[in-house]
Formats: sequence, structure tokens, C-alpha cells
Amino acid sequence: MSINKNAYIRYQTLDRCFSNTYRAYFIADLLEQVNNALEDFNGYDSNIRKRQLFDDIKFMESEAGWSIPLERIKSGKKVYYRYSEKGFSIKKQKISDEELDAINSALMVLLRFKGIPQFEWVNELIPKLQSLFKQENIPEVISFDHNEFLKGLDFLPRLYQCIINKIPVEIEYKSFKNTNPKIFIFHPYYLKQYNKRWFLFGISESDQFLYNLALDRIVNVENSENKFIKNSSYDFANYFENIVGVSRGRDEQQLKIHLLFDSDTSQYVLTKPIHGSQRKLSYDDNGLLIEIEVIPNFELRQMILSFGNGVKVISPENFRNELAAIIEKMYSCYVSQASFNKNN
Repeated sequence: MSINKNAYIRYQTLDRCFSNTYRAYFIADLLEQVNNALEDFNGYDSNIRKRQLFDDIKFMESEAGWSIPLERIKSGKKVYYRYSEKGFSIKKQKISDEELDAINSALMVLLRFKGIPQFEWVNELIPKLQSLFKQENIPEVISFDHNEFLKGLDFLPRLYQCIINKIPVEIEYKSFKNTNPKIFIFHPYYLKQYNKRWFLFGISESDQFLYNLALDRIVNVENSENKFIKNSSYDFANYFENIVGVSRGRDEQQLKIHLLFDSDTSQYVLTKPIHGSQRKLSYDDNGLLIEIEVIPNFELRQMILSFGNGVKVISPENFRNELAAIIEKMYSCYVSQASFNKNN
């Protein structure tokens, strides 16, 4: 039984009213109680009318709902509603098989955190729930592409709590480009996993630019007593929409990029689009021509190169030339190695 948030609020409110043996709830009273509860969560626009209220009551009485024992008691010319069984509540109903399946599926998703420090409770929770619901042990039949041996995972719980509680951190960070680590104050806003690695997004207190830091390059994290700089400029729900991966240049412009995939590679790209903006322009004997509208970055270049000779950049010319230069350097590495092997 799948129930959205508003419906859940309505059913819980009606259940509370039907359970109350000290007050008579007529239909107008029920409607008022339900709308008050909805307004508290969603505002005035979420109010319902009598027709919806009658539909809700009908659903709660049905087998698809909770088969509630509801009686209608006359009081003059009006009728009030109350459970006929004292102490009945939909909260006391046994969990359904469908809901059990949903819980098990959710727990399997939680298992992707297996091996991360302070998330050991996930493994402990599953047998407890199975015991609670009197289920036999269910074998693990799903796995995720997750690197539990990645460095820096022990910082993940602390950084998550700092984001939630708006606490700046003092980070000791050693990038691949620098020999010695740097220490700076960082205001964390968001965590994202990409290609088996975790990245922390936030601003450096020194220049207040947005950075993404790879957790496997973090040497140490300590809470800072500095005042937290609130996030007022970045909407991370949309931040990643026009990029592939996690990196995004400050002045990079979004481009329409045309890519031609050969017949062997095209099916992979059709079934697994390389970006949400992907649009098929043509599909014939020449291959699959698509258009994506993205900000070019390191991850996009790596993805395109991973297709080898199965893809060709058609436009824009500057981006095509940039990829061609990378391919030339790759080719020169192999040519020089072949020449070396020949002479030795």
C-alpha cells in the first residue's frame, strides 16, 4: 500500500478522531481537523473538500486500506463517526507483505555503506528487523559498486554531521599536485559520490570560492570554532544537472556537443545515456549522432576517451581539437614505446 505524504497526514488525523471516545466528530469536525493538520505541514493550499474526505473514509474501511471498524452514530439529524472497537487504531495494524518487501529493499540499499566507520549499525539492524517481523534470514542478493577500502571514508560521518549542524571544519588536505598538505578552514555544504570516490563541496574561508575536495586526499579533519558561513548561493539539487561527474570550472560555459558513435557502441549509449540532456539527432548506417548540452570538464573528457575509436567528436571545433590533442599525446606514448622496444 503506497501512501503519499498528504494522504498519510489525512489518515493519521482521521484515525486519531475515530479513536477519541470523549468527543463526537461530525463530518464538518473531521474536515476541520484534517485541514488544520494539512495546513500545519503544507499551508492553506493543501486543504481538501468533503468529497475527498468521504473517499478517504471509504478507503480506510476497505480491504485495500485497513478494514477499520467504523460506526456512524446518529445525533439528531446529524451523524458522528467513531470506531466500534475500543482501542482500535490503524497504527496497531500488522505490517503487510508488500511493506516488508519495501523495508527489505531499503535495507539492501543501506548496505552500500558497509565498511564505512560508524555505519556498522546497518549490519546489526537487519537481523533485528527480521526477528521483529518473524522473517527467516534473507540472503543478500544485491551488491553495489562501492569501494569500502577507499581512504578517507572514516571522515564521512563527521563531515555529514558538520553539514547538518552547520559547523565549519579545519581540514588538512594533500592534493595530487602538492607535495605537502595544506591546512585551511572549510565550510561544508554537500557530499557526493562519483566513480567510487566521495567528494565534499563547500567554500574555503580564505577566498570564499566553492571547491570540491576528494575525501581520499583529506589527511585530517577537526571542528572549527569559527562562525559558519551559510550557503546562500548554491543549489546542489541543480548544481550537477549540466555536468558529468563533480568538477565544474568557475568560468566554463555550457556547450552543445555533437558526438557520433559507431554501430557497435551506439546501443550502449542509447540504453545508458552519458548525460540527462542527451538527444538523438540521427541513427543510420553511419552510426548514432547525439547532442548533449553540458559544461565540458575532466570527467566528460575521460568518459568520451573511454569509448576509444567507438566515438568521434563532431562539434564544437575547439572541443574536438582539444580531444584530438589528447589522443595525439596518447599515440606518441605508444609510438615511442614501440620504437624503444624495437631498438632494444
